[in-house]
Amino acid sequence: MSIRVLLVDDQEMIRMGFRMVLGTAEGIEVVGEASDGDEVLDVLAEHPADVVLMDVRMPRIDGIKATRRVMALEDPPHVLVLTTFDLDEYAYEALRAGASGFLLKDAPLEEVAAAIRHVHDGDAVVAPSTTRRLLSHFAAPEASSLAAPTNTAPLELLTPREREILILMAQGMSNAEIAADLVVSSTTVKTHVGNVLTKLNVRDRVQAVVVAYETGLMA
Repeated sequence: MSIRVLLVDDQEMIRMGFRMVLGTAEGIEVVGEASDGDEVLDVLAEHPADVVLMDVRMPRIDGIKATRRVMALEDPPHVLVLTTFDLDEYAYEALRAGASGFLLKDAPLEEVAAAIRHVHDGDAVVAPSTTRRLLSHFAAPEASSLAAPTNTAPLELLTPREREILILMAQGMSNAEIAADLVVSSTTVKTHVGNVLTKLNVRDRVQAVVVAYETGLMA
């Protein structure tokens, strides 16, 4: 069964390009397009999707507000943010709004297709190093809007080992790297990661890392 994808971008040429390249990717089907964040919910109602490729910079309703609207649905699709520049503040705000990760618009087809598949499977969609750079940049002390930690209550649900796992995730380490660092099996790490996501009530690793920064666990 194909992964259904909705394209959201105000530039028709961008949507056309993604439709063309994704049309050659096995197991992926573009089921609809929206030219503005305001159209997303209507298009989703007519063409249900598993993954939304969401541009962040659009007129009227930008990708951040549109992502919030999508995530408020009863059974929301995953959202992948599309940005022109690496370390785009809009991309970080979209992650806070519930997006599962971000992609550069000039990413190669293989990377886009792989990201869509990862998102569909509930995994992270950005490289650990990119996640670390993005979050540490916008969670830095000079970013006044993020200077004060938010409610730390969710962290109290974690065991010491789970908190340690979350810190390593926030440092940009993959499951294999965490397993090597802690001298445990990858299966054990995967179990701990799953427990962290459940206790923090987040959908994927990216959202867990956002929590780590916003609660002050990672400075």
